[in-house]
Amino acid sequence: MKKSLVSILLTAGMVLSLTACGSKPEESKAPETTTAAETSAKAETTEMAETTEKAAAETEASQADAKEAQDSGLDGTFTVGFDQDFPPMGFVGDDGEYTGFDLELAEEVAKRLGVEFVPQPIAWDSKDMELNSETIDCIWNGFTMTGREDGYTWSEPYMKNSQVFVVTKDSGITNLEGLAGKIVTVQADSSAEAALKEDPDLAATFGTLQTTPDYNTAFRDLEMGAVDAIAMDVIVAGYQLEKKNSDEFVILDDQLSEEEYAIGFKKGNTALRDAVQAELDAMAEDGTLKSVSEKWFGRDITTIGK
Repeated sequence: MKKSLVSILLTAGMVLSLTACGSKPEESKAPETTTAAETSAKAETTEMAETTEKAAAETEASQADAKEAQDSGLDGTFTVGFDQDFPPMGFVGDDGEYTGFDLELAEEVAKRLGVEFVPQPIAWDSKDMELNSETIDCIWNGFTMTGREDGYTWSEPYMKNSQVFVVTKDSGITNLEGLAGKIVTVQADSSAEAALKEDPDLAATFGTLQTTPDYNTAFRDLEMGAVDAIAMDVIVAGYQLEKKNSDEFVILDDQLSEEEYAIGFKKGNTALRDAVQAELDAMAEDGTLKSVSEKWFGRDITTIGK
C-alpha cells in the first residue's frame, strides 16, 4: 500500500514538472491600425515641411538675386536704352507697348536679378550722352560692338549680323556696282554708316549718301522712290521684309560688312556687365535664349554658349 502511494506521488510530480518546464504560449497582439485622422495629420505635416523648404529656397534665391543686383550697382531698376524704331530688336508694338527681341531678353535679365525693368527709348545719335550721364544703365538694341570695342565695356556677343543694301525689286539694281549714281540712305550714327565711312571708295560711287532718323522712314522713302537703296542690318532688313509680307523689296547678296551684336555698358562698369552676363549665360544654358530667338526669327540665331 505504501509502495503504491509512493508511485502515485512520484508520477504526479513528474507531470507537474514537465508542465512547468514547457514554453508559455505567445500572447496574441492586435495589428497596428492608422486612423484617417492620423493619415491626414501625417500628410499635412509632410506638406507643411515641403512648403517651408520651398519657401526657404525661394527666399534664399531672392536674397542671392538682391545681393547680385546690389553688387552690380543697380538701385532697384534696370534701365535699358534702345531705339524705338528698330524692329525687331526694340520698337513700339501694335498695342502701343515697347517690345522686341532685345527688350524681351533684357526684361528676363531684370526679372532674374530681382529688379524692375525700365525700357528707355533714346535718340540713337545721343546714346553716348545718355549712357555717360547714367540716364540709362546700358545700350541694348542691336548694338554693334565691331569697331567700337574700346568705347564701352561690352558683354559677350550674343548674335552675328552683317550690313547689306535693300532695293526695290524692279529697280534693276542687282549688285554693288548697280548703286553707282544712286541715292543711298542710312540711319545716322549706325553701323551701316560707319561701314560706309570705312569704305570711302564705294561710297564715292553713289550719287548721294544721306542719313535718316530711323529705318521706318527709310522704307517709306524707298517705297515712294525718294531713295534708291537703304544700307542697314540684315537682321532688321529681313524682319522688315517678312513683316511687310511683300516681294516689293530685295536684299542684295553683296555684304557691306560683318559684325556682332553685344550689350554696351559705360566704360569701366564691369560689375553690372558681369551680373548681366551671368544671367545671359544661364539663359543660354536653360534654353531661354533659344526660345526667344525662335519666337522672333523662327530659328535660334544666338551665339552665347555655342
